[in-house]
Amino acid sequence: MQDGDQSFSWSPDSKWILASYSPTMSNSEVVLLDAEGKREMFNLTKSGYSDRGAFFANGGKQVVWFSNRNGLKSHANSGGSQMDVYTVFLTKEAWENYNLTKDELALQKELEKINKKPASGAKADTTKKETVEPIKIDFDGIENRKVRLTLFSSSISSAALSKDGEKLYYLTRFDKGDNLWSINLRTKEAKMEIPLDTRGGSLVWNKEEKDLFLLSGGRITKINPDNGKRDAIQIAGEMNVDKAAEMKAAFDHVWIRNKKVFYTSDFHGVDWDFMGQEYRKYLPYIGNEYEMAELLSEMLGELNVSHAGARYSSSSPNGDATASLGIFMDYSHSGDGIKIEEIITDGPLDRTHLNVKPGMIIEKIDGETISANRDVAEFLNRKAGKFVLLEVYNPEDKSRQQVTVKPISLGAENQLLYNRWVKKNQEEVERLSNGRLGYVHISGMNDGQYRNMYEEMMGKYAQTGGVIVDTRFNGGGDLVADLAMFFTGEKFLSYAVEDREIGMEPTFRWTKPTLAMFNEANYSDGHCFSCGYTELGIGKTVGMPVPGTCSFAGWEGLPNGIRWGTVPVSVKNQKGEWLENNETKPMFQVKNMPDVISKGKDQQLEKAIEELLKDI
Repeated sequence: MQDGDQSFSWSPDSKWILASYSPTMSNSEVVLLDAEGKREMFNLTKSGYSDRGAFFANGGKQVVWFSNRNGLKSHANSGGSQMDVYTVFLTKEAWENYNLTKDELALQKELEKINKKPASGAKADTTKKETVEPIKIDFDGIENRKVRLTLFSSSISSAALSKDGEKLYYLTRFDKGDNLWSINLRTKEAKMEIPLDTRGGSLVWNKEEKDLFLLSGGRITKINPDNGKRDAIQIAGEMNVDKAAEMKAAFDHVWIRNKKVFYTSDFHGVDWDFMGQEYRKYLPYIGNEYEMAELLSEMLGELNVSHAGARYSSSSPNGDATASLGIFMDYSHSGDGIKIEEIITDGPLDRTHLNVKPGMIIEKIDGETISANRDVAEFLNRKAGKFVLLEVYNPEDKSRQQVTVKPISLGAENQLLYNRWVKKNQEEVERLSNGRLGYVHISGMNDGQYRNMYEEMMGKYAQTGGVIVDTRFNGGGDLVADLAMFFTGEKFLSYAVEDREIGMEPTFRWTKPTLAMFNEANYSDGHCFSCGYTELGIGKTVGMPVPGTCSFAGWEGLPNGIRWGTVPVSVKNQKGEWLENNETKPMFQVKNMPDVISKGKDQQLEKAIEELLKDI
């Protein structure tokens, strides 16, 4: 996904390196590397969780990193999690010093002063020698010197430890923005030092470790933690760009990167060197980023692979943006105005205080007559989120009324239409199964969709005999393992009293029959799910074949604003076959015919209901 790029940190004596190591795809460990390569890689964390961002602190006596071991986590493995700051003490002496109380530490410092006091008549050495002492590492028992520094998990962006190791500063968010917090590690006192309200960022000490530099939102700020003073570091500059050279560099980068990271060495039978020569000759005729993205897409398209191509987009603050009134228009209406056929639930016109119903005609918007010879979109351009005045005519009683509404964006309308579609499917399943089956739709592979599915199956449909799991049009993400685990629950304990059962194990997995639906529009992890569900034999499947797109996307942004991708990692099924270009067929192949769909019938859903009823 990142060409194997590795973030790392040097020790103060330049003899050790901290880096990340991933035993599996879902976790990472902090490892210590001997810069000379004479020692084996040493795993400092061994937690199985996500441990990352390690750096040396306290003069090389400690290693500090971030871990999600204790924080709140998403239901889905692909979701986010809260972080904590952890540390390990590299020497037993440093560990013992950390565990001293405030009074014990004060006493120890007094004793150190006495022991370091020069003998009578002796002169103190005032010469300064800039030498770096080799750091010491006591490997024996190091796993017992690991400790959590933060008192509570949160959305941490960055952290820095004070020079003496007594205070932790960290950038975290509890509400709308990130602020600078601190913890006195001796007294365990936590407080917000400076309100910043930034969006993430990175903290770095200056050389003397007295001032912190914050990089956030493209700006650098110098912060004095002692007095809270902040100074903006002004940055300004110009750059002359040779567009032709930039295009060539971008082309060469894409060609080289694909050659190095593509998941098979045969490039799907394509001579990649030849393709580079053939497409490079068009570079002198490329005039802008849109054309460049098209050129790259054509070249990458020769590979016949998913998750590949290039795109470029720009936005105009004055561009057209059609708003929506949240209605279905009656297209049989031939006169002026918009005749309402249906008002979409929760749309702008679905309000209790409005007396607007299907059959009525919206004659004017903001006082302008909606004439039949003009596009309706003209009257709603850039009106999303703004109050507009509608004049509505009721043909039944020949009355007119004026109403004020706030149109929504087309994206918001799409969400309402999606909710409408899901509700209709749920009602159809309930009707045709006489309430014995439930229906859920998973539109994408992410934590939010998992929570929706979990809520409905374990809540609304907990008492049904089975659930239809519809993944048609699923665009992907990363959820296939979570879903497979959830759908394969098997009852192994019953909680009961003498006359009835009151519970069972597992309590958080589905133990009844399911049936999965998928179609031609499933993509990426949407294909991974259809394949996994089929190969594991979880239940019956209904729909249409899913194209072979179960691969990982390696998308990257170029400096000129073009975003492009290729496939650095693909997936194999249980037979060892590549899933890229390898379709998954349903057990019952049913094609939804347009002339049937137009009458409100979903043939695939009807077949799913028929088959799942047999299983319960």
